[in-house]
Amino acid sequence: MTGSPTVGLVALQGGVREHRLMLEGLGARVVPLRSGDDLVGPDGVRVDAVLLPGGESSTIDKLLRMFDLFEPLRASIAAGLPALGTCAGLVLLAADVDDRAPGQRSLGLLDVTVRRNALGSQVDSAETELASTLGPLRVAFIRAPIVTRVGPGVDVLARRNEHVVAVRQGTITGIAFHPELTGETVFHRRLLESVHCNSV
Repeated sequence: MTGSPTVGLVALQGGVREHRLMLEGLGARVVPLRSGDDLVGPDGVRVDAVLLPGGESSTIDKLLRMFDLFEPLRASIAAGLPALGTCAGLVLLAADVDDRAPGQRSLGLLDVTVRRNALGSQVDSAETELASTLGPLRVAFIRAPIVTRVGPGVDVLARRNEHVVAVRQGTITGIAFHPELTGETVFHRRLLESVHCNSV
């Protein structure tokens, strides 16, 4: 691959601006994804990677389906498109959700089970240091989910106390926290690096 990678940023609800600024600061071109046509055109998938930001997972799920983005997104990631999901994005990527809202669906691509808002409400939000297999991190937890089951092909990247809060399966990474709010670039850099690895 040559040139700057193009990242599709799901932009239906939630924290989009900080992710866009971080990705652009790392040299990526960012395309907002608001419909299936933004992701897939006549010549195939329009982006090199996708990012699913935090927000309200049940709301984003409804909007993905309303704007015909759910199935194209699921199919593209299943076919190998690198993906990063933060907070609600982790919930959306998960195979199972312990406490789904009525009618809530997930993309079912990451072989984990998650529990929404498991680390507390908005008033329990915290910025913290976190040990990980990628080195020390400075991140923010806001109404964060946890991973309650990890499939055999999934690597655990980080825990907070005894709770699994970051995982990776192939080119799919899901994290329960917000690195974009603290300027922690490691996950965004690795997303862009995975584009180069995929293109070799």
